[in-house]
Amino acid sequence: MEFTRRYLPMEWEERWRREKERRKKVMEEGGEEFERENKKLTWIKAYNDSRMGMKEKEDVKNERMSQDMMDEWDDEPQKCTKETYPTEIFQAMEELRCCSVLTDLDLSVKHGLTIHAHSLVLAALRFKLLLCIWEFPGFWSSAKKEEERERKKDAEKNKRRIVGEEHRKVNLQSIRQLWEDRVGCDVELEAEGRTFHVTFIYIFCPFSAHRVILSSSSDYFHAMFRSGMKETHQTSVSLLMMGANELEALLHCCYSGHLFLDWGCVFELTSTALQFQFQPALSICLSYLEQQIDVQSCLDVAAFAEAYMLSDLLETAEDFILMHFQEVMATPKFLELTAEKLLDLLRHDALCIPSELAVFRAVVAWIEADPTQRLCQAQEVMTGVRFPFMTFREFREVRAVNLKMECSGDDDLYLYRTALKEFGFGDSSLVVQHRIRYPKDVLVVVGGDQLDPDEGQRRPSKQMWFANSLHNGTGLVKNMEWRILGEMPERARFRHGISILHKKLYVAGGCYYYSKADTMKSAYSFTHSLDQPLSGHAAVVWGGEIFISGGFNLKYQCLVSMFLYHPEQGTTYLADMVHDRAQHCMESLAQRFYVAGGVCNLREFYTDLLSCESYDPISDTWTAFTTLPLCHVGAASAVLEGKFYVLGGYSQEDYSEARLVHRYDPGTQRWENMGKMAGPVTDIRACLLHLPAHLRGSTGQKDLEKPH
Repeated sequence: MEFTRRYLPMEWEERWRREKERRKKVMEEGGEEFERENKKLTWIKAYNDSRMGMKEKEDVKNERMSQDMMDEWDDEPQKCTKETYPTEIFQAMEELRCCSVLTDLDLSVKHGLTIHAHSLVLAALRFKLLLCIWEFPGFWSSAKKEEERERKKDAEKNKRRIVGEEHRKVNLQSIRQLWEDRVGCDVELEAEGRTFHVTFIYIFCPFSAHRVILSSSSDYFHAMFRSGMKETHQTSVSLLMMGANELEALLHCCYSGHLFLDWGCVFELTSTALQFQFQPALSICLSYLEQQIDVQSCLDVAAFAEAYMLSDLLETAEDFILMHFQEVMATPKFLELTAEKLLDLLRHDALCIPSELAVFRAVVAWIEADPTQRLCQAQEVMTGVRFPFMTFREFREVRAVNLKMECSGDDDLYLYRTALKEFGFGDSSLVVQHRIRYPKDVLVVVGGDQLDPDEGQRRPSKQMWFANSLHNGTGLVKNMEWRILGEMPERARFRHGISILHKKLYVAGGCYYYSKADTMKSAYSFTHSLDQPLSGHAAVVWGGEIFISGGFNLKYQCLVSMFLYHPEQGTTYLADMVHDRAQHCMESLAQRFYVAGGVCNLREFYTDLLSCESYDPISDTWTAFTTLPLCHVGAASAVLEGKFYVLGGYSQEDYSEARLVHRYDPGTQRWENMGKMAGPVTDIRACLLHLPAHLRGSTGQKDLEKPH
C-alpha cells in the first residue's frame, strides 16, 4: 500500500512546527503576547479545576459569561453525553469517504485501484505511526516491519482488544487528541468578530478544526463545504451570528460527544445547535430539556419549544404543566402568562387538579398580579373555569371573591354573571363533562381472585386490566376508566409476581387454587438464601439494591424488619419500621420508600393497618405520613406521574373487598380517592406499561364492565 498526499490546504507537520516555534518565541520574549498566552493557560487550568469541584468555579464563570447568565447558574453544570455519538460520527465520515467528499489522501493498492480516504481517520487508527511518517518520510518501511513484529508478539493480547462501540470511542479520543495538538486542522473559525479559541476542559486548540468533523456533525457545515461557495476553499470561516461561548461548546461536542449543560446555557446552546444544524449537540440539549424539566422551568421550556416549533419538546412541556398545575400556578412565571396561554391551559381536559376550585384560585391570582391590565380580560379567562364541577361549599368562595371585588368599586365588572347560571343549572354547551387525563404510561393489573356472585365462591382470574384515563368530576369526585387488556395464556393465578423488562410484561409463579399443592412453579438462579422464611413482604429496587420490608415469618407473625438483600452476600438489617406489618405495599418515590396498607399483629389475631410510614435509605430512618382513609390488605401498588397508587385489596376485619383506588401525593401530603376498580381486586399485582395508541383509542374497544 502506498500513501499519496492529494489535498492538504496546509501541511500538518508544517503547521505543528510553526505553532511550536511560536510558543517558544512567546515564552522567550515575554511582553504583552506572553501575558495573553499565560492568562489563557491560567484560565484553562482554573476551568479544568472547576470541572473537578475546585474553588475556582466562580472565577471561571466571571471569565466565561456575563453577570446576567452567571446569576442563573446556581448548580454545577451536568456532563451530558450522547452514548451513540462515536458510532454516528464514524458512520457520517464513512458516508463522506464513499462520496469522496473532503478526502485528502489517495491509497494505491493492488490491481491499480485507488482508495480515497480521510487522513484524519487514518491518523486516529495509527496515531503514532502516521505522525512518524509525516515527520520522517523514510520511516515507512522500517515502521512496517516493526509493526509486524509487534503484531505477532501481541497476537494474544490483540484478541482481547475492545471492538465495536468501544473501539470507535478509542478512535474518537485519538481524533480529539489530534485536534488538541492542532494536527491536521484545515479550517479556522471566527465568531463574534474574533477568531475562535477552543479553551474547553483539557483542551488548548486555538483557531482550528477539521472540515471532515464539522461536516460529519453539522448539516450546515456539510452543505457549506460541498456548495462550491467561497467558504469551500477558504481556510478561515466567519460565523458572526454565533456567540464564541456557544461555538466553543458545540465544537467541543463535535470531538467528544458531550456537553456541559445547566439552565443558564441550555436554551442558547439549543438555539445555536438548531440554527447551525449540529444534530448530535441538538439531541443532547433536547434530552436535557425533557429529562431535567421541573416546576420552575416548564413554562420557559414550553415557550422556547413553541417559538422554535419543536413539537415533541412542546408536548412534553405542556404535559408536565398539566400534570403539575397546582405547583406551577404557585411560581412567579405563571403570573406572567398571557391571557391566551392561560386560557389554553385552563380549557385543556387533561388539567390535573384536585377540584375545579384550584382553577378558580389560579385565575384570581393571575388577575390580582396586574389588575389594571387584566380586569378587562377577566371575564374571558373565567370561561376556563368549569363552575358546574364545584360543590356548594366551593362555590361560596367564588361568591366571596365576587363580593370583595364589588365592594372595591368595580361595579362594572360582571365576572360571575354566567358562573352562577352555570353552577345552578348546568351548561349544556360543555361537550366534555369531566377533566380527563390520559397518562403516557398506564397502570396494568394482572390476575388476582374475585367472588363469583352466582356460585358464592372465590375464583382466580386470567384477566389483565389497564386504567386508560383518570377523570375529575364534580367536587372531589374522581373515577378511573378501566379497559380489558387481554388474558394470560395459561391458568388463572393470584399471589404471583410481575415485572417489566425491555418494555415486555413478565408474569411468574403464583397460585391457581387455594391449597399448598396448587402453587405454580417459578424458575430461579442460585442465590444466597434469606435469613428466615418470608411471605406477605414487600420489596423495592433502589440504587441497584434490593430492599425488603415486613411480612410473615414461619409462625405467621407480622415483622417490623427492613433489610438490604444482596443475592451473593445475603442480608443486612436496617432500621425497623414503626409498625409490624404484612401483605402491605411499598414503592420508591422521590428518594424515599412509601409503605402503606396490610395487617399487623393484635394479640392472637390480625387487624387492618391504616397507618403509613416512609423510609429514607440515606439516613436509615422512618417517618410517619398521612393515614390511609380505608384498609388495603393484599393490595397492588405502583407509582404513576409522581404519585403513589394503592389498588384494591380487602379488609381483614370482615373480609370485604376494597374496590377503591387511593393515590398519595407527596406534594400535598394527602390521599385522594381515584374511583373504583374493575375485575379482581385481591391478591392482584400492578405495574406500569406503555401501550400502543390503537389500544387506547375509543374505536374497536370492547364494552367495559361497570365496577361493582
